[in-house]
Amino acid sequence: MKRLSISLVLVLFLILALQILSAVDFDPYRILGVSKLASQADIKKAYKKLAREWHPDKNKDPGAQDKFIQISKAYELLSNEEKRLNFDRYGDVGENQGYPQQQQHQQRQFHHFHESFYFDESFFHFPFNSDRRDSSDEKYLLHFSHYVNEIVPDSFRKPYLIKITSDWCFSCIHIEPVWKEVVHELEALGVGIGVIHAGYERRLAHHLGAHSTPSILGLINGRITFFHNAVVRENLCQFVENLLPGNLVEKITDKNYIRFLSNWKKENKPHVLLFDHMPLVPLLYKLTAFAYRDYLSFGYVYVGLRGTEELSSQYNINVYTPTMMVFKEQIDKPADVVQARSMKKQLIDDFLSQNKFLMASRLTSQKLFEELCPVKKSHRQRKYCVVLITGEVDKFAASYEAFLAFATANTKDTLRFVHIYWNSQQEFVQSLLPDDDRSWGKSAVVILERRNNAGRVVYKALDNSWSGSKEDNFILLDMLDQLRTNPGFLSSDTVLADLNDELAPVFFLRWIYSAFDYLSESWDGFFHSNWREMMPLLSLIFSALFILFGTVIIQAFSDTGDERDSPPPKKDEPPSKSERNDTGFTKDNRIPKKGFVEVTELTDITYMSNLVRLRPGHMNVVLILSNATKTSLLQKFALEVYTFTGSSCIHFSFLSLDKHREWLEYVLEFAQDAAPIPNQYDKHFLERDYTGYVLALNGHKKYFCLFKPRKTSEEDANAHGHCDDSDLAEGRGKSSSYSSRPGSVKSKLDRLSLWMERLLEGSLQRFYIPSWPALD
Repeated sequence: MKRLSISLVLVLFLILALQILSAVDFDPYRILGVSKLASQADIKKAYKKLAREWHPDKNKDPGAQDKFIQISKAYELLSNEEKRLNFDRYGDVGENQGYPQQQQHQQRQFHHFHESFYFDESFFHFPFNSDRRDSSDEKYLLHFSHYVNEIVPDSFRKPYLIKITSDWCFSCIHIEPVWKEVVHELEALGVGIGVIHAGYERRLAHHLGAHSTPSILGLINGRITFFHNAVVRENLCQFVENLLPGNLVEKITDKNYIRFLSNWKKENKPHVLLFDHMPLVPLLYKLTAFAYRDYLSFGYVYVGLRGTEELSSQYNINVYTPTMMVFKEQIDKPADVVQARSMKKQLIDDFLSQNKFLMASRLTSQKLFEELCPVKKSHRQRKYCVVLITGEVDKFAASYEAFLAFATANTKDTLRFVHIYWNSQQEFVQSLLPDDDRSWGKSAVVILERRNNAGRVVYKALDNSWSGSKEDNFILLDMLDQLRTNPGFLSSDTVLADLNDELAPVFFLRWIYSAFDYLSESWDGFFHSNWREMMPLLSLIFSALFILFGTVIIQAFSDTGDERDSPPPKKDEPPSKSERNDTGFTKDNRIPKKGFVEVTELTDITYMSNLVRLRPGHMNVVLILSNATKTSLLQKFALEVYTFTGSSCIHFSFLSLDKHREWLEYVLEFAQDAAPIPNQYDKHFLERDYTGYVLALNGHKKYFCLFKPRKTSEEDANAHGHCDDSDLAEGRGKSSSYSSRPGSVKSKLDRLSLWMERLLEGSLQRFYIPSWPALD
């Protein structure tokens, strides 16, 4: 008997060994001759080639049929991604369909094996039956495309709590009971749940910055926040609550409830009050406020707090039952009420979804217009919008109140009542009310239906302006009755422009909010996130600092070297006699190696072409001189402007003061303090010296820039009273001799090159002139 049992065990062992060897011997990759990284196209190509070669009808080899069966079986396994994945992981070549069945088979074998050797799971505190552990997370598994396309957009409506786990993670198994409890609680409140397997979704885990398991993170408004505390229920619930913005729900008392409810007009949305005996705002209510923050404003009243008695008494609140009220245009009574001993998410969603808009909402954005007045999808889903076009001032208040009363009395599923201010949405209003309409500037009512998303609508306006009288009410009611029986009653059509977003914050505030969010996220990442995530930011910061300090140091050393190596400036040498008499400026009578500067005289012949009809973008730089200073000033002028002759848009001319003083003084009247108004005490006004003035004239745009020369030593002496009256009298007789001194005259244009640089930069002051006067 003992020998029989031993023989039976040996037979069973041999059968098991043969099965294992046969399974190991079958390698579909080896049979098809492809690698484990081969694509489906490569696998299919190899299969077709081998199938043609080993087909029994074409190959007469005795083992061709068995070989062909192996090729077909290998292709069947590798062409199915699920079977191929099971083979790569577990060596499964059987007929098991899917991962869980194969996993259960292996677990049963391992369970029988460790039972025979008296292993106890409780000794290791490790649940080897991992199928039961993973089944609860299976419906929450996230993939990269699913996360990017669905989870991230949905995080703007509700927060997500995401766990990142992996195989053979003992810490993941340790937090599993707490995770299940928290998921069961938070999912009922409206929190999204996600699970990411780091082994199968490495790309997604790396994208989120999770480089270790287990990791828990929160997602809200597209932003990721990591959980860093002990994994207990209280910490996880508080973590989700901290993800929400802090200003979602306002605490309401007897002192501020009127102000809160009266903000419906400014915010253009209904206001919701929750009365409860809990001292803190419930998490369910905060999550609801976050989901409906674009449509509703939320307040919370703690009925057990002193200072809420008047509020509870006015609205007849049962302090023992949670009560939710919605207030619209009327703050003295709620538009809708719901009471329940246990507020559930489904009950709250049903209640708020029916009260998302005011009775007569104001159209403040294109998004709101599309929600209130959706495009017609079928004859049974028609939605008509009754639009009151009115003003914002107090004189239109009566017509608006009458329209609101009409909307309240005629509420229907197919009708939406809205109003709009014409001063805020002028393009929209002009499409519906022509300029010659008698109701322009007064309140008007238009019934419209949107036909497509491109802005096309059909509409009909009341013939007369809307004043809210009984006659107006009867006319509008009759139009709505006709519309119900005859959809073609709306005879006019037009294309509406998109509405402006009136309640959007200004660009500066949006920039501040974005900068604050980025800084707070970077600050949190600096202290808590993995250093791999911070490396790009740190690299950018240190690179910018290195470039900045390197540039400053190099610039400092180069400046000191230039100052040390630069030779002392040379004084201007007095021109020779031939230079004074020669008005041609070539490289022979100027600084060597400098080319020719073409300077033409501005006369009545060249006036039209060089100024009045000058092409757009071109400027004429005109030097003012006299016959006595012509040679000296032209030489200095050529030296100063030579470096700017490369531009084809700048022309150079000179104007004779002796011939055209009146033209110059007329132009200078448009420049501040350039040509002061004469008076009876100014004896020498007609002899004022304008030599050395330079005007940059833009003939097309009719403006000029002015260069005032530096005063010479003789002019400084006269200005400071260093000459007596006799000297001044003599000075008038010797003015020509003073002005003919080359050194003093040339110094007037010392800073002209700097002025030319500012002219090209566009930083000079511009003096505009109505029209160019005639040169004569």
